Amino acid sequence: MGILEKIAEIEREISRTQKNKATEYHLGLLKAKLAKYRAQLLEPSKSAGAKGEGFDVMKSGDARVALIGFPSVGKSTFLSLMTSTDSEAASYEFTTLTCIPGVIEYKGANIQLLDLPGIIEGAAQGKGRGRQVIAVARTADVVVMMLDATKGDVQRALLEKELESVGIRLNKTKPNIYFKPKKGGGLSYNSTVPLTHCSEKLVQLILHEYKIFNAEVLFREDCTPDEFIDVIVGNRVYMPCLYVYNKVDQISIEEVDRLARRPHSVVISCGMNLNLDYLLERLWEYLALICIYTKKRGERPDFNDAIIMRRGASVEHVCHRIHRTLASQFKYALVWGTSTKYSPQRVGLMHIMEHEDVIQIVKK
Repeated sequence: MGILEKIAEIEREISRTQKNKATEYHLGLLKAKLAKYRAQLLEPSKSAGAKGEGFDVMKSGDARVALIGFPSVGKSTFLSLMTSTDSEAASYEFTTLTCIPGVIEYKGANIQLLDLPGIIEGAAQGKGRGRQVIAVARTADVVVMMLDATKGDVQRALLEKELESVGIRLNKTKPNIYFKPKKGGGLSYNSTVPLTHCSEKLVQLILHEYKIFNAEVLFREDCTPDEFIDVIVGNRVYMPCLYVYNKVDQISIEEVDRLARRPHSVVISCGMNLNLDYLLERLWEYLALICIYTKKRGERPDFNDAIIMRRGASVEHVCHRIHRTLASQFKYALVWGTSTKYSPQRVGLMHIMEHEDVIQIVKK
């Protein structure tokens, strides 16, 4: 029995089993086995076959956005509209066969946009180059999921299932569980909150499935068995995702309104250039980028050349971005902007910068 058959068998067993107090241990074990087989499926085969054409693109710019979606939803049209790159678009499926990169220039930042081939059902098992597509998506900062507004919610559910099965968690935060395997001493289990989904026995059963008998586990939030398995496996990627519904010019205004009100969703039409500017605004928000401007002593700030940083960056990060030796020669900095109580404020290395702040660095 191959791995794919085993996975299918376990999935059938899970769907057959009623969810109640009596079956939670059985379901927990099945989920642990399922995660284990899926991890084996993602590992490259030991026998190295002939090397094919490379699929990943070198990372460039300040951030990376991956376009994921079924064939013929308008990914290539979107790339051609937003960037100067021309991606072939036609009315048949699988027009794009490899990864095509483009660059969006927005608020002084260069955002790399990757047009990936369409994903089909069963991509996680390797159908239609699905594995390579998903591997590239794991390296992105944000996933933009292109969906056909005329197809309803079917595509969204299928794509979420495919990404979920390869360890990509969309719009979720990492579970707050402390887990550390030990050499001996058995299982030390604690929780700082009342748990409704996991019990000590279930945690023990799941760890035994992974052949872990000595470990320290501390639950700091009420997590499900699935989230606990994610912590044990440890190779999960938590990333923000923006659901973009294209072709809204082909559906009723009530349906557009319903889709637009869903969380993390934007409605656009590439054919009629509708709502693309709002999509860029939302994308900037999800990427959590900030612009910081520099100023020389006695001169006006340079608003043409911004330093692009991540939200939460400190003055020390800005120093390292300008020059690696600057932080060691740092005396103090003067900052103008929303991160200060008054302008200019004299700050140290640990001061957190905000969007469109101006900084002047004074050396020793």
